[in-house]
Amino acid sequence: MLLVSLLGSSFIAAARPAPEAGPYFSAVSAAAFRPDDPAVAELVSHGTAGEGRAVSAACGAGAESSCAPCPSSDASGAEDVAEAVEYSVSAGGRAGGDSLPAGGRLPSEVFGKSAGQGGVKRPDALSAGPESAFSVRINGTVRAKFEYQPDIDKGRFEVRNARFGLSGSVTPVVDYKAEIDLSDEGSIRMLDAYVRLDMLRSRLRFTIGQMRVPFTIDAHRSPHEQYFANRSFIAKQAGNVRDVGATLGWSFGGEIPVVIEGGLFNGSGLTEQKDFWTGRFNYSIKGQAWFAERVNLTLGFQKVRPEAVDVCMYDAGVFYDDGRWHVEAEYLRKNYAGGAFPGVNAVDAFVCRDFPVKRILNRISVLLRYDYLSDHSDGTFGSDGVLHADDPARHRITGGLTFGLGLPFRADIRLNYEAYFYRASAVPAVSEQDKLVVEFMVRF
Repeated sequence: MLLVSLLGSSFIAAARPAPEAGPYFSAVSAAAFRPDDPAVAELVSHGTAGEGRAVSAACGAGAESSCAPCPSSDASGAEDVAEAVEYSVSAGGRAGGDSLPAGGRLPSEVFGKSAGQGGVKRPDALSAGPESAFSVRINGTVRAKFEYQPDIDKGRFEVRNARFGLSGSVTPVVDYKAEIDLSDEGSIRMLDAYVRLDMLRSRLRFTIGQMRVPFTIDAHRSPHEQYFANRSFIAKQAGNVRDVGATLGWSFGGEIPVVIEGGLFNGSGLTEQKDFWTGRFNYSIKGQAWFAERVNLTLGFQKVRPEAVDVCMYDAGVFYDDGRWHVEAEYLRKNYAGGAFPGVNAVDAFVCRDFPVKRILNRISVLLRYDYLSDHSDGTFGSDGVLHADDPARHRITGGLTFGLGLPFRADIRLNYEAYFYRASAVPAVSEQDKLVVEFMVRF
């Protein structure tokens, strides 16, 4: 059973409030369907759209849960379902379809349990039969963009991501995921390949394989869940780590849901596994708590050892989300053992306001971001045996518009302008300068 049902409808409703301008629907239900899908009838029977109320997939399936009593369905409820599906907005600003945005995930989604794996069966999930727990879900993300840098008067076209993945369940307690990026900045990379065990009604979860290390808010957003065309400095330079290892996650709490996840990792990265042996594993821990229904607090710690020096990272972030407004701030501190390199500070703060529309577009979002990174080293020693700054200190202000062409986080056009500010002596990387970005993103 989905962990959402365990935490109760009060939290779910908080993550998917119903603004006065119209009905809004949760990603774990509405984003999985279209108005003409048979599954919608099941949702209508639970009265989910009549009040614009978010419900868990487990409630939609009739499973035991703490969902609030459902009003009776009628014709107007069916119309509301269609409108809610068409104009759904999730916590974090937009519905993610098969997963909620990392900045607004329910505990079950933090662990990676999607709607198709426990509760209402998704149309794109293949099942061996109504009584079988086996399922296969196919999804992918394509991001294609054009960038222009006025300082050098040059531009480029780029396919930033072409991801393809399989996920699902083998038994009621065994899940899996495998995802590959066919164009990660022009390279092919295996991203995720793991097996997960769900125990104690999904309150306890064990994952082993290759995955993103649990740490930070923004670095955990998948490409289709990002608010901006280009990632923050925290997500790209300072806190972006994928590795091979094992994690254990535990969720608890009623009025204040809490998720804690930690793990051990090789430290070898994604490609050096065959002959890699270590007596000093990297480790990471991340905790999240939801307060006052719309506020999330995330804390994290991670220890890595890129070469011969330990690097410790501390992260703290908070966001507010009411379905229309998303306001977020995150801070990361990176310390190098023995003073091998000065401590690094990174900041990411942004605001997003969604405006639903009903003609041609689904939604228009207005965004503004400030992020900062001090002189940063990736922990790799130079030929002289010391650490050097791989990324010079910089400030950046990003303004943007996002035009939604379908369900949120399914088909977006992102229009951003990034303004960088370096000290006079800095030598910016060729791609880290003022730029105009137009990106098309499709999630299927």
